[in-house]
Amino acid sequence: MRTLLVILSLSLSVFADTGTKIVDAARARVGVTTSYDPAYVSLKYPGGDVENDRGVCTDVVVRALRNGLSQDLQKLVHEDMRSNFAKFPKIWGLTRTDRNIDHRRVPNLGTYFKRRGLSLPVTKKPGDYLPGDLVTCTVPPNRPHIMVVSDKKSEDGTPLVIHNIGRGTREEDRLFDFPITGHYRWK
Repeated sequence: MRTLLVILSLSLSVFADTGTKIVDAARARVGVTTSYDPAYVSLKYPGGDVENDRGVCTDVVVRALRNGLSQDLQKLVHEDMRSNFAKFPKIWGLTRTDRNIDHRRVPNLGTYFKRRGLSLPVTKKPGDYLPGDLVTCTVPPNRPHIMVVSDKKSEDGTPLVIHNIGRGTREEDRLFDFPITGHYRWK
């Protein structure tokens, strides 16, 4: 029993460290990424990125994982899509992968996270969302969006989120503003 408690304690400690790194890296984009720009851009591979002052919601997540955990979603998603293309959404009518944009699309990230076993239940309980969690939602009428759960909370205890929903990267009280479609925790 004691061994199990030590292992559980170490596991929680490792996640807390992982979550903190994701949050810190996402928060570092506030005031740097100041515009929302969904333009298609040719990127170097691996490690490609749009200009620092611009991006979309997925770029907040891509940069947080790259800068906080040295995880390159551009490469990870591209390789998984290349090997398992049929398992990814066909929303855009693509017939092959595109390493410039695939990792910048919320439905592709959700599929990748699910395939990696990172899915958690979607609830309306603020306590279920830990710092560093990734949450997808639908902004009306049908726009997919992704956010990083912050370590800061609103007065009612709801975690803030770090995201770019149109005005650059911001930290805001918006976790439950839109219908949540996915909840993921990086391991």
